[in-house]
Amino acid sequence: MRLSTVILPIHRWSEGRKAWRHAEELGFHTAYTYDHLSWRSFRDRTWFGAVPTLTAAATATTTLRLGTLVTSPNFRHPVTLAKDLMTLDDISGGRVTLGVGAGTTGFDATALGQEPWSPRERADRLAEFVALLDRLLTEPAVTHRGTYYSAGEARNIPGCVQRPRLPFAVAATGPRGLGLAAGYGQAWVTTGDPRLFETGTPEQSLAAVRGQIERLGAACENIGRNPDELDKVLLTGFTPERALPMSSVDAFVDFAGRHAELGVTEIVVHAPVPDSDFDTDPAVFERIAAEAPAQLGG
Repeated sequence: MRLSTVILPIHRWSEGRKAWRHAEELGFHTAYTYDHLSWRSFRDRTWFGAVPTLTAAATATTTLRLGTLVTSPNFRHPVTLAKDLMTLDDISGGRVTLGVGAGTTGFDATALGQEPWSPRERADRLAEFVALLDRLLTEPAVTHRGTYYSAGEARNIPGCVQRPRLPFAVAATGPRGLGLAAGYGQAWVTTGDPRLFETGTPEQSLAAVRGQIERLGAACENIGRNPDELDKVLLTGFTPERALPMSSVDAFVDFAGRHAELGVTEIVVHAPVPDSDFDTDPAVFERIAAEAPAQLGG
């Protein structure tokens, strides 16, 4: 099992540089950031853009993989995003993963002045968004006329450093999203079942993740793909255990080990943020980074 982290884009770069370098020094496999215009309790706090942040992080690190968790169609267009991703992949020397999902009805959903999309429209848009991104990042010139997104002789030359393109990590729990993960993903992302966050139990959450992985496997088998080809990524902090796994090394290893038994191959933890849901003791965070992978066989 691999251990990765999320660094929220809340630091002016004089401090942000230190955070990304520290993640590399601690040995994390990947450091992700959230691709939002604003997010939850941070709406009226400092919040920077994901792509410029990752670009700066690419120049401040050498081995750490970088990525988004997750980018959505809420305020992105495939043509402009593909150009940014190709450039970021080049600057980083091929260390970028695109986490992508349908988005929610949060602040991003109306920031461009639009009405929030229905769940069905979000799913429809994600399907077209991912398919067009795949073409834009693998073909030198793309023309497409879709329901939601179009491209006219859009060029991305020379293409990604990673071939045939940078990897997609598709966040999904429903049938259509799992189908996208099976068809286009190099990884699949879950936060568990959000319906269990408030009143569910850890046992119910494990059963939900197990079911998601089984449905992902079925989606892969439907298109003749081996489900073992996909990494299974759990973004922590949104299961009924909440912050408990980050309270000690033993608590984290127990939590991560139970999910590893289900088939999860990568656990993502949030870097400490004071006065937030991610207010982890920095010393415990560092101990988890240093000690947990060996105990988990990573």
